[in-house]
Amino acid sequence: MTAIAVASSLSFAQAPSPNGVKTLNPAGAVKTEGTWSLGARAGDFVFVAGMQGVDPATNRLVQDPHARVRQAFLNIKLIAQSEGASLKDCVRLTVYVSDLHRFAPMVDEVQAELWGKPPYPPRTMIEALRLFDDDIVEIDSIFYAPMKR
Repeated sequence: MTAIAVASSLSFAQAPSPNGVKTLNPAGAVKTEGTWSLGARAGDFVFVAGMQGVDPATNRLVQDPHARVRQAFLNIKLIAQSEGASLKDCVRLTVYVSDLHRFAPMVDEVQAELWGKPPYPPRTMIEALRLFDDDIVEIDSIFYAPMKR
């Protein structure tokens, strides 16, 4: 196993940048490969990378489209919670779908289920010609999570 694979499988935040930006890699999250991280904390904000419906146990896309959309939100939730934020602390969502007419209703349904009730965060939903791994959804998010002082 390479050093990169070992490092990406560990559950820790790397040393902060000179300005205090900390990358995130919480236990139970999907495994990263390549030149990206799951998220970053910058002051009181948590920025979560675009999440797909990857099952953290297998690191593979969930097959059922509805379950895949739900898993993408659950992946975001896990990373946000690792920094003390809940879904209600989300201040921005950008949702990319491969077919707006087909998948937007699923996104709405899953989001309503997981948030429970309004208010919902500001959201932009965009149809993309092609997503990574020819996926159907990827969700980018930002959370407000004041640092404990």
